[in-house]
Amino acid sequence: MSTPPRPGMESLTLILLRRPATPAGLSEAETDRIQQAHLDFLDRLRADGVMGAAGPFRDHDDQVLRGLCVYRTGIDEARRHAADDPAVQAGLLEAEAITWWFRAGEVSLTGSTGTLPAADR
Repeated sequence: MSTPPRPGMESLTLILLRRPATPAGLSEAETDRIQQAHLDFLDRLRADGVMGAAGPFRDHDDQVLRGLCVYRTGIDEARRHAADDPAVQAGLLEAEAITWWFRAGEVSLTGSTGTLPAADR
């Protein structure tokens, strides 16, 4: 359980998606299939209200850093979801979970909202 650094703060869990040092050696067709499964997976999490936003990074120098997922859950649940991502399971991506704290009300995500368990706030 993470404790706010100071009163009046709230958090979201971020999953940084990175290309592994030794990515899985898959065919282009298999990689395309897994990429579509990855996108479908993220869409399901959005529809379920678990994820607030996700997308790839562009226009940066570090080609290892591939994208970001913003979860409306505690870090343990976000890690479990990230481990279920088809691209992570196939070895095309690695997931790093971090808790991001910010002043209450500074960040607003549209769409369905999930309820963050009290133990994970």
